[in-house]
Formats: sequence, structure tokens, C-alpha cells
Amino acid sequence: MSFIEVNNISKTFKVSVRQSGLKNAVKSFFKRNYKYVEAVKDISFKVEKGEIVGYIGPNGAGKSTTIKILSGILIPSSGTCKINKMTPWEHRKEYVKKIGVVFGQRSQLWWDIPAEDTFDLLKDVYDINEEEYQKTKKDLIEKLNLKDIIHMPVRQLSLGQRMRCEIAASLLHSPEILFLDEPTIGLDATSKKIVREFVKKINKEKKVTVILTTHDMSDIEALAKRIILIGKGRILYDGYLRKLKNKYDNNKYINIITNDKLTIKHKGIISKEKTKDGYNIIIDSKIINLSDFLNLISKKIKIEDVEVENENIDNIIVSLYKEYEI
Repeated sequence: MSFIEVNNISKTFKVSVRQSGLKNAVKSFFKRNYKYVEAVKDISFKVEKGEIVGYIGPNGAGKSTTIKILSGILIPSSGTCKINKMTPWEHRKEYVKKIGVVFGQRSQLWWDIPAEDTFDLLKDVYDINEEEYQKTKKDLIEKLNLKDIIHMPVRQLSLGQRMRCEIAASLLHSPEILFLDEPTIGLDATSKKIVREFVKKINKEKKVTVILTTHDMSDIEALAKRIILIGKGRILYDGYLRKLKNKYDNNKYINIITNDKLTIKHKGIISKEKTKDGYNIIIDSKIINLSDFLNLISKKIKIEDVEVENENIDNIIVSLYKEYEI
């Protein structure tokens, strides 16, 4: 049995609707109209212990609903879910001791007191042994670089500092599973690097299973080998990121530094743009591979320097969205 097993999960919400205007507002006091919205539809997947999985999709796809079901906050309309042999919403008290949850736009830290005081409160909430708590807290402070900010009121912290404290708070009880929902939203490059390296470290050292939902594809690329794409409430793709790159990463972006004029035509050239120092060229490597292209133009011009970039991960995901029409 896999560590996480989700089988045919669906969740339908009953939502009240009314047209705009005062007359319709008055009517809604006496009779309400409702519609049913299927947030997720017949979702199934498995995750092994110690995996990092990127759970991605556009806004409204059903990502947050799935995470809330997996964390025991919501009960599905149908289907089953077993995580470490427990059903999240049925074994809630025991289950929450095994998970950590970080929502990028929500906080579990008390705003007007230092983060360390919240840590001490969470120690009592999770009934953590004092010796174990001090050891874990010291380790988290060191790995997340919290030493200089742990005694400051949370309201005085930057977004990056607060997010690092949020992650520490979610890991004080040494959970087996970590749900990360937009963990680097709004963070600067330095804070993103600290968060990403920390997640990789706890995954490697402690085999913490990580489910990551984010719109920042650089997070996915840095952390997850496998992605699950959800769209319109359904799972559309479940597989390795490497396979997606092999499928969609055909375009090569080439910056050529040269003083010569380049005149060239080839069906593999998608675009050619003159720059101050040379040319920016995009080629389709399925039609002409990079080495053949560079060999071709080197016979026509003297190349001073050349830079080559692969397709941006965001563009690859956009291509995937287009394929599934979401």
C-alpha cells in the first residue's frame, strides 16, 4: 500500500446565486437559488513516502480543495483517501500530529508576539516532549537562519522572514507529511533559495513527504521530479517533469554575438531578430539540432560569442495547459 492513496475523490459545493440589483437582493431574502459546483471530480493518485510532488493547475482548478481534503479540513462528497493508513477526516486528532501545513497567504503565527512564543504554544498544542522540542527548534532555527529574528514580533518581520518562521512552526512536531501551498509567494530571491534548500534537506534527511502547490514553476523545477496537473477538477497529467521537458522543450533560444550580417533561411528557424551586437534566433530542435545549426551559420559568419537557453519552464506548462484546453 502506498503512503498516500487517493481513490475517486469528488467534492461538490452548494453555492447560492442571485442576479445583481436591489429587487433581486430583496427576493433572495425569501427564496434563494442555488447551483452545484464540482470542485474536484473523480480524482485518484498515489504518492510514496519521501516523494516531493508538484500539484499544479490554473486558478479554480481544484488544487486547494484537494489539499484541504488531504489535510482533513474538508470531507469529500465521495471517494476514499488513506494517508499512512489513516483517513484524514475520520482520524483527525491522531492524523494532524503527522502533518504540517503551510499556506502562503495565511498565518498560524501570533501577530504581536515573537515567533518563538508561538513555537512554545505549539509545543503544548502538539504535546511535544521538552527535550525533543528544544532539539527540533534548535535545528530549525539553524537550518532556516532564524537566529536573528526569532525574538522579534511577527508584525515586524519581512514576508520572507515570516514565511521561514511559518515553515518552522509547521515542522516543530516532526510531521511525516508537509503540505506547501504557495510557500514562496512574494518572496525575494534569497528567501526563495533558503526555503527551497531547506525543503530539499528535510526531504533527504528525514524522508518527509512533500505535496507542493504553486504557480511559481521555478519552485516546481527546483524541488519536484513528478508533477500532477489538475484542470477543471480532473487530473489531466501525472508523471515526471523530465518527460514534459522532452516533449515540449524543442525551442532553443540562441544569442549570437557577431559583427557580420547574417542571411539565412531554414524551416527550423522560428524567428531571427537583429540586435545591437548580433542576432537573437529561435530554432525548433526537432527540425534542426543545435550543433547542425551552429555549424551552418559558422560557415556564413564569424561568431564572436554564443549563448543558448532552453525553453522556459513556464512556457512548457502553458503548452501543457493549451493541449488540455484549460
